[in-house]
Amino acid sequence: MMRSASRVIAVIVTALPAVAGAQALKPYTISGDGIAQSLTSEPGDPARGRALVLARSSTCILCHSGPFPEARFQGDLAPSLNGAGSRSTISQLRLRLVDASSINPETIMPSYYRVDGLTRVGSAWRDKPILSAEQIEDVVAYLATLRE
Repeated sequence: MMRSASRVIAVIVTALPAVAGAQALKPYTISGDGIAQSLTSEPGDPARGRALVLARSSTCILCHSGPFPEARFQGDLAPSLNGAGSRSTISQLRLRLVDASSINPETIMPSYYRVDGLTRVGSAWRDKPILSAEQIEDVVAYLATLRE
């Protein structure tokens, strides 16, 4: 199961469109189980974050389900996003998006804002994050609104 799920994630990441105008990653500091400081100087926009979560190109709902009645074929490989803002702090949510493997080295969740030390990365994604710093903050802002 783990082997085939990893293969699925590798195929998904290979098929994603590259972040337009990808720039150098903004520095961040992992403290405990999170990243306390925003990757940008602007707060994330929850509406844009919701749109990103639902976009097939972000891959979120390929593995996760959530409070998205309009979205068909939600995933079941990962925990539901229902209540994500109640279960995790903003700092924890940010780290899970930036680099989930720093929390769980066996995770199949892609590192959305990491480019070093990765294997089996499609040529379109080499040296480019899946999401921009702004997109990470938008998704974090949205996930923080999901309270049970």
